[in-house]
Amino acid sequence: MQVQTLSDGHLTLPRSLLFAGLEPGAVAPILQAQNIGPGPIQPPINVTLMRHQGRVVLFDTGSGPAFQASAGRLNASLDAAGVAEEEVSHVVFTHCHPDHLWGVLDDFDDPLFPNASYLVGQVEWDYWFNPDTASTISADRASMAVGAHRRLALLAERVRRFADGEEILPGVGALATFGHTPGHMSFQLRAGGDSVLIGGDAIGNSHVSFAEPSWPIGTDQDAVAAAQTRLRLLDMLAHEKIQLIGYHLPNGGLGRVERSDSRFRFISDGSI
Repeated sequence: MQVQTLSDGHLTLPRSLLFAGLEPGAVAPILQAQNIGPGPIQPPINVTLMRHQGRVVLFDTGSGPAFQASAGRLNASLDAAGVAEEEVSHVVFTHCHPDHLWGVLDDFDDPLFPNASYLVGQVEWDYWFNPDTASTISADRASMAVGAHRRLALLAERVRRFADGEEILPGVGALATFGHTPGHMSFQLRAGGDSVLIGGDAIGNSHVSFAEPSWPIGTDQDAVAAAQTRLRLLDMLAHEKIQLIGYHLPNGGLGRVERSDSRFRFISDGSI
């Protein structure tokens, strides 16, 4: 099993979005400890590529050209990795936010990966296909709901849905990590005695969510559930020494988790 991450660029997010409701004086020293200066936060976007038993699998597809100007670089990264869009056999989604889903279509609304099968968690699928979602989600997320539904509808005939605990592909187990979205999924890859967790946005940053994992993060749709999920994952990763791939973690998102009392630390190692 060969695993690497590909850059889709980065996002630019205002601090008021990420840290809404948190005391700036408490957040500042956590960011300063990681040399994060004032101004917007610019999290990287790390798409995971897995090659295994003749399959070429992408976990999420980046933002495409329609979300933020600093993102949408996945095509160039695939080229650099020597992977043609036609070679991708499976696309697996952690969830359906724009920076994970919107890169799945080309400029003509055709699937960018024409020979791929698509896999989405059943709970996540049901949420974005619910006709009430666009009207009940917060106003700042309504366009996300419309965009997710449109893209999933165009892929519907080629989508396979799965549940928590399923082995969705050989060596790939699905793990429910609800909170960031109602049906967010993570994936544990196993080969021999080795294991790595593709965490998606269940652990969405390398600073506050490690130093103070119980604190709410503004990008989570259910901040309470997301914090509970985050604590559970961090404890598991540290205790079982499972490597982590984080979608918005630094240096390609590859690393491990260490615990110190109630706090955690992300140790980036850049390789698996």
